[in-house]
Amino acid sequence: MENKLTARASIQIQKPKKEVFEAIVNPEGMSHYFIAESTGPLANGETVEWKFPEFEETFPVNGKYIQPYSYISFDWSGGAEGMLVEIHLEELADGSTVVRVVEGQMNADEEGINQAIGQSEGWANFLACLKAYLEYGINLRKGAFDFMRPN
Repeated sequence: MENKLTARASIQIQKPKKEVFEAIVNPEGMSHYFIAESTGPLANGETVEWKFPEFEETFPVNGKYIQPYSYISFDWSGGAEGMLVEIHLEELADGSTVVRVVEGQMNADEEGINQAIGQSEGWANFLACLKAYLEYGINLRKGAFDFMRPN
């Protein structure tokens, strides 16, 4: 069996999991902390197009399995399959929600290691932006990646 790598990140957000779930699957929420726009909400078996503020192109995102308020999975590898993102939501007794993101699978070679590190950094940023938006109404992503735009 070939070794594969995964990217991982997690955070606790001081909001109920229903609110966190809705902010992840609905473009109205996501556009305040992650994407610029989407052709629709994430849904089982549906493909949507995400547009990020710092890139001109759009990215196809295929909703795999969405279990309301507890689990979201999608593939955004552009039809090649293999870049499955899984988001697990766990509500704690105090009403806060732990969000865990796992993305895989990357090859256990230099390219795969660099990709796993980059994706882990990206998901940590996603979670920090989600927390800032839900808890404080702040869009941390605004202007954060303008340096990546082509001249």
